[in-house]
Amino acid sequence: MINLLDPNAVLNRMFDAEKFDDMLAYCKTLLEKDPADMLALQNSALALFYLERFSDAVTACDVVLNMKPSDAHALKIKIHSLEKLGLHEQVLDCCDILLRDDPSDTWALNSMGLTLNELDRHDEAVKFYDKTLALNNDDITALLNKASSLYQMKDYTGCIDCYDRAQVLEPKLAKIPVAKSRAFEKLGLDDEAFLAAQGVLLKDMKKIIQNAKKNKYTVFHQFCTDEFYNLKRTKSRNDSGLDNL
Repeated sequence: MINLLDPNAVLNRMFDAEKFDDMLAYCKTLLEKDPADMLALQNSALALFYLERFSDAVTACDVVLNMKPSDAHALKIKIHSLEKLGLHEQVLDCCDILLRDDPSDTWALNSMGLTLNELDRHDEAVKFYDKTLALNNDDITALLNKASSLYQMKDYTGCIDCYDRAQVLEPKLAKIPVAKSRAFEKLGLDDEAFLAAQGVLLKDMKKIIQNAKKNKYTVFHQFCTDEFYNLKRTKSRNDSGLDNL
């Protein structure tokens, strides 16, 4: 049975209700009783972050880190706060601490990559995304941000491959086809750019282009023809299903 008066439960309720001012006030009462109350210190930093008092959140995190230098909770809040303040070099230092403690922390690896992107150090960022993907080949954050880095580095082929892999994982993410199409445009591949913008995956793209050549169609004509027949087949299956009811 959950003790509703337990400070952790009280703070969780306040957080879920987005009562961040109340969280901060409650933490203050806890700290008056025990200035070293780690739960209160951590949640003070969290409340300050959500209240968009980012400099104060960093200060609160530093109080925790002076007591416990590798506290992951405080380090992550500090990283988010420093990002909001645009203090990217300091973010790298915090990520280094997390990664010294756990080199397989994919959140820290991705954060390091994102920060390096902000500093226009894209070649270094890619190395951290690759470390993440070596641990989890399906990490959508790493794939999307690696694609963005490769685009900035003018490696459009590698960029397209990453976007395609991400699209397989998240087919409804609308920004992927647009970004993939833009990379094809940079390569001067207008037909592929058109198909990419329609959400076509690389494995299907080749077949459409081959069929267009065989039928002496434009790629646009072939795509529209395929779409028409796909819709017709879908309608036929649906009508058949209704007949069986």
